Amino acid sequence: MTPNEALKKNPFVLAPMAGITDHAFRTFMKKLDASVVVTELVSATGIEYKSEKTLKLMSFDETQRPIGIQLFGEDPETIAKAAQFAEAEGCDFVDLNFGCPVPKVVKKGAGSAMLKDPVALQKVLAAVKGAIKIPLTIKIRTGWDANSRNAIEVCNIAYNEGIEWVAIHGRTRAQGYNGLADWDFIADVKANTKIPILGNGDILTARQANLRLQQSGVDGVMIGRGCLKNPFIFMDALSLWRGEQPKDVNRDYQALFNSLKSEIVAHCDEHITGIQLRKFAAWFSTGYSGAAQFRKSLFQSKSNEEIMDLANAFFAGIGTVEQEDTSSEEFLMGGHG
Repeated sequence: MTPNEALKKNPFVLAPMAGITDHAFRTFMKKLDASVVVTELVSATGIEYKSEKTLKLMSFDETQRPIGIQLFGEDPETIAKAAQFAEAEGCDFVDLNFGCPVPKVVKKGAGSAMLKDPVALQKVLAAVKGAIKIPLTIKIRTGWDANSRNAIEVCNIAYNEGIEWVAIHGRTRAQGYNGLADWDFIADVKANTKIPILGNGDILTARQANLRLQQSGVDGVMIGRGCLKNPFIFMDALSLWRGEQPKDVNRDYQALFNSLKSEIVAHCDEHITGIQLRKFAAWFSTGYSGAAQFRKSLFQSKSNEEIMDLANAFFAGIGTVEQEDTSSEEFLMGGHG
């Protein structure tokens, strides 16, 4: 199944997020009705040098299909070779990141820096598209800064190069993760280009995901931070999109967190497991009474067993309590392009 075919069945895509959408979390979110999933940011240069850490970022399992491997780099030939390697690894499509705002990526001319040079960007697209047989998608921002929001130009280049879709994060590189994603701009891009468009930015509820989809006319929406505080967001968004009421499932966060723990343990060593368990427990607790003290206790914990004891006790006490709106909390920001 191609990425666009998958969108027609489920338009709610898990946004790639560095340090978050690893093998374990992608499998976990697919079980909760996420549509297409994409790996974390993978360095084309890291693939060239066969970096063990880089290659591990590319691992996936059959439950994740259709699965894309997201690459970044600045040299067309290096990225094209990396894309061929990704194809040989069996992924369903390659995604190129032209949206990452992180300085260590941008200073090399990669990520969102590519938006400043559409000619160079076109050369990368042509090189990669010519090197692989599987679909190619790209992720961008609205532009480098407020004076150069050139997403329409980039989308037209992508269309001419035969790209499958363009995902647009509704902020400029200069904004980082500040301010609000500009969905009016995303809608304008969709209305003035022929290529399928995914919108991304500030999707925090299932209802909001559906409203953005309808109001902007995009072909799909990418959800990032929204699933970190509400892992059921994809399930609920899909139900609403189908004209159904959200599934009457037991919103058992304790069982949910233990399910995630099983995936993490299967793919991470003990140290990384501890880091991931703390992060996800903190995110999942957001908006519930006692969350601040719970997070403090989490990050003072000394072992993975203590983390799980704290998490089980906290999530067992949530019950049917309503989750508060915490969209302004800074610790939920960042992590993706």
